[in-house]
Amino acid sequence: MDFNFLSFFEACDPSRTLIIGKPEDRQYYIDFASVRGGKIIEALERTILLKARTNQPSCQLFTGHIGCGKSTELRRLQADLEQKGFHVVYFESTEDLDMADVDVTDILLAIIRQVSESLEKAGIRLRPSYFKGLLNELADILQTPIELSDVEFSLPMGLGKVTAQTKESPKLRSRLRQYLEPRTRSILEALNKEVLGLATERLKQQGKQGLVVIVDNLDRVDNRPVVGDRTQPEYLFVDRGEQLRQLNCHVVYTIPLVLIFSNEYQALTNRFGGGVSPKMLPMVPVQCRDGSEHLEGLNLLRQIVLTRAFPTVDPARRTELTPQIFENSETLDRLCRISGGHIRNLLGMLYRCLQEDDPPISSGCLERAIREHRDSLTLAISDEEWLLLNQVIQQQGVSGEAGHQTLLRSLFVFEYHDDQQGRWFNVNPVLRETEKFRKLQAQA
Repeated sequence: MDFNFLSFFEACDPSRTLIIGKPEDRQYYIDFASVRGGKIIEALERTILLKARTNQPSCQLFTGHIGCGKSTELRRLQADLEQKGFHVVYFESTEDLDMADVDVTDILLAIIRQVSESLEKAGIRLRPSYFKGLLNELADILQTPIELSDVEFSLPMGLGKVTAQTKESPKLRSRLRQYLEPRTRSILEALNKEVLGLATERLKQQGKQGLVVIVDNLDRVDNRPVVGDRTQPEYLFVDRGEQLRQLNCHVVYTIPLVLIFSNEYQALTNRFGGGVSPKMLPMVPVQCRDGSEHLEGLNLLRQIVLTRAFPTVDPARRTELTPQIFENSETLDRLCRISGGHIRNLLGMLYRCLQEDDPPISSGCLERAIREHRDSLTLAISDEEWLLLNQVIQQQGVSGEAGHQTLLRSLFVFEYHDDQQGRWFNVNPVLRETEKFRKLQAQA
């Protein structure tokens, strides 16, 4: 079987998100639903389909560890909904926002810009009078030249100039917010009527089912205090969640994992869905609660590697081709186990090996990549956090305490789901191999 190293190298880039709507990317997609505790993306999609039948908007929340595959799954949701006739606007909020400093009006402006730009590409050009007037005022405040003639006026272009300036300047952001904050309600009303409502009407005239907005990367907002003892995630999604859920279309937001373990969790679910929980994407299990190997999870992780090497080969035959990629099957299994089922970590260590040498990858090369990853991770762990890690092993769980939240946010601890007892937690396998952790376990 011919093996294309450059295609394999490119497909293993951990910074690359698979765009499932593209055939060249779809061939690399592996469905982990059977080991992740349920059909999470199907549930998001089904909610949108059912709400669309009654012409009702929907708002859903999606979370998980950074790097566990959320963006790939959301791209799959986008592709599936587009096949069913929806116009889907997917965007990464990091394009428009500074994750260290985000407010609700920033998110609304980003949505307006991304939606209007996507609609223009679909041949629908909106000229909302409210936002034309708003841009005129913002141009004066920010001293930004914006073309506002009826012929040339472009909402996404005008907002793009605003967001580009304010993203790089905290001073300009502050000035913009002082002006926009008292107008949040009127911005929402105009957004729903002149942009989202009109867009949905035009899209249905084109035979579409409706409009879906997927706002990715909001899970990356910094967990820092912003108002009193309120953190930025709590302020955005709990205190201001009512405004974010009022959009007149179907919307999916990614939210920080830390909110799942916050004392404000119940308030969060009430703000967004009357008690409906956010959808959580756990890790792919490499072992069971009792410490035995999770055979199906490990097999799927092997496939995520082998599919990138041999995308056109039948899955049942790919395993036979392992010697072309690794010196032996044990080396591939070692990579899968040490990743803990964290997709980006798995691809990151594999990519590090490919940067060093051509396949087949030797065990020595892989161990160097593992050691490099382990060393960079352990530098950030305090003595108190090492003790908390040992508690996680004993309890297979975490509490809502700030220390445990840090463990999850820093990828020191991973969450898994099983069909019998639901969610459980385990320490990142890379850390379990450190001398420091072995000593703590010996003392326990």
